[in-house]
Amino acid sequence: MIYYGHTRENPATKELLPKEKWQLLKEHLEEVARLAEERAAKFGAGKLGRIIGLAHDLGKYSEEFQKRLEGAPGKVDHTTAGTQEVYRRFAQGIGHMLAFPIAGHHGGLPDGTKGDPKNLPGRLAKTGIPDYQAYAQEIAIPGLDMKELAEAPRARNAAMATFSLAFYIRMLFSCLVDADYLDTERTMNAQKFMARSEPEPLAALLQRLEEKLALLAERSRQNPSVVNAARQAIQARCLAMAEARQGLFTLTVPTGGGKTYSSLAFGLKHAVRNKQDRVIYVIPYTSIIEQNAQVFRDALGDAAVLEHHSNFEYPEGDFNDWDPEEKAHRLAAENWDKPVVVTTAVQFFESLFANKGSQCRKLHNMANSVIILDEAQMLPIDYLRPCLWALAELVLNYGATIVLCTATQPAVKSLFPSGLPVTEIMEDPDGLQQIFKRVTVHYAGDLTDEEVATAMAKERQALTIVNTRRHARLLFDRLAAQTEEGIFHLSARMCPAHRKGTLAEIHRVLQAGQACRVVSTQLVEAGVDIDFPVVYRAAAGLDSVAQAAGRCNREARRAAGRVVLFDPEPHGMPSRGRFAAVAALTRSTLRLLPELGGELLSLKAIEHYFQQLLDLEKDSLDARGILKMIRAGEDGLAFPFARLAREFQLIDKETVPVVVPWDRRAEELMDEAARHPFPAGMARKLQPYVVQIYRYELAALAKEGAVRPAGDLINFVTDTSFYSPRFGLKEAKEVKAPEGILMF
Repeated sequence: MIYYGHTRENPATKELLPKEKWQLLKEHLEEVARLAEERAAKFGAGKLGRIIGLAHDLGKYSEEFQKRLEGAPGKVDHTTAGTQEVYRRFAQGIGHMLAFPIAGHHGGLPDGTKGDPKNLPGRLAKTGIPDYQAYAQEIAIPGLDMKELAEAPRARNAAMATFSLAFYIRMLFSCLVDADYLDTERTMNAQKFMARSEPEPLAALLQRLEEKLALLAERSRQNPSVVNAARQAIQARCLAMAEARQGLFTLTVPTGGGKTYSSLAFGLKHAVRNKQDRVIYVIPYTSIIEQNAQVFRDALGDAAVLEHHSNFEYPEGDFNDWDPEEKAHRLAAENWDKPVVVTTAVQFFESLFANKGSQCRKLHNMANSVIILDEAQMLPIDYLRPCLWALAELVLNYGATIVLCTATQPAVKSLFPSGLPVTEIMEDPDGLQQIFKRVTVHYAGDLTDEEVATAMAKERQALTIVNTRRHARLLFDRLAAQTEEGIFHLSARMCPAHRKGTLAEIHRVLQAGQACRVVSTQLVEAGVDIDFPVVYRAAAGLDSVAQAAGRCNREARRAAGRVVLFDPEPHGMPSRGRFAAVAALTRSTLRLLPELGGELLSLKAIEHYFQQLLDLEKDSLDARGILKMIRAGEDGLAFPFARLAREFQLIDKETVPVVVPWDRRAEELMDEAARHPFPAGMARKLQPYVVQIYRYELAALAKEGAVRPAGDLINFVTDTSFYSPRFGLKEAKEVKAPEGILMF
């Protein structure tokens, strides 16, 4: 009997091709085994990758499954056979471990706890599995010896033992599902498979970056200044330290020190030096990922850089319906097979604790990579311990280099397991702080909105940063009542294209020396290159104060800029979250300044602040009990993978994207998407016009007749009166009667 792995269709007619065109099951298993072995070999587990690749579809050797391929009705369980086979064949620990990825290669890594028949124990105990023993005629599953297991990831101390094993299983799962997806794609959709681009060598990208840096250095020489000289010294130090061996690094560079280019230079040169595969740049905010990705594309070329985040999740759909310009990008987003990946902290960390194959495909490509975490002080407090343990595991067992890159290093060194050594890239971070000291911070105490607006109106150029969109709107209204000259508003209610245009106008008037008074939420605090002589900051954590200070006297055009820290009216301090607590820590740090060197933004004061914060939050550093759940699975490898994925959610999943009619181009794209057979395929084109809102807001807009769905994933705001050219998307209650409806 001939056993087949997959049928094949005529790509044009979708009709089933004759059997002689189908993929042989032996061919599929051997190719998946080859690809899984290749991926797992990066962390010393190539043999295990080969075994799970060969065993994952053994159940397809049953007559029942072969009849199913021919069109027989009903489902046939083809994953449990391989799950049980490896469990029986190998020593209990290894066999149990290998059973997880095979059991989950379609539905996701299952929980290892008893009770639900879908969990791994239920799968291992399942009876009535169709006979699959014909596999022995075609497939030889190799054995294992201790020598072949010696190079595999292992716990570096007793505390990490269980975590390391669970992480190892998830990494093997990543290798298997990526291999399976790719071979199935090659067989079932050759056109899609051929659209995948071959990654460019990192050495070529490094050369390209060095040419770009040489041009920037020449510009600096033509405009000599202390700041420009310091930026060049930072860059030179990063390139020199890139010769170091793989490990865990910090890069402490003041705001305005050019850390984007310098950290990328370190990453690329370090990867080439240590024969690593890619550089992954992790950014805390979706709002700034596009501009960082553009900086990298300008330096390295469009094809080298993958920008991956989740304003829209890419749906599956028919490959022929995908936007032609997006095909290579979308394919690379599935498994991060690009030399430079720019992503968000949410995408990065949630993938590390996910259980679905679509999310986990990329994990093996984190191994043997340089991973740069920009604005590392933004690591989520409630998930800090599991995040740091995952980073440590990548360094200790998977050949990764981690760089925590920030102007305000959080005091997290003691939280890393295994006593992992941490190397600071800069020789003298304190000295750099003095060179880049461009501001003085004044604490003003309580200020009403009216007092802040009056102070701003008296300044020719001033920026005020507040904690909430509501406060930004109220304060802006107060300011507008005093002056209409050069006033601007910025918040996440504005789509990226709107914000980009507003920031461009702010840059223009600042450069021209004209009146410029901006009220903004925190979105300007990371990666936005603006320069004001005075910045007002509503009470916040010291890291946020430091980021706000980075928008003041940024280019050192003045002897000193002025940052005014104030306590806002009650509506300026959100009741949810840690706003009040971190603001109180900042005030306590202010009171201790005589003991901390007298400078609120000194590294000594910042370290004190973070130590106090971590001590205050010591019981919340793993608020969802992620590490506890993993430890509880030690007996019998009862790891709750599905539950872990549900619990590890960095952001509120209740937010949804809506596309807004910001300009004529937005309306044209909305019209095109509305007529498109697969509108979600236009996700990247629509991205500049997306605003994230809560589901209850979407419901309120729908009640007003202001939104219209396009496909399953996209909603369009079709009533133009709901989008303000000054404030962005309005609340539903602000507009009573729909008008200016877009017709598609």
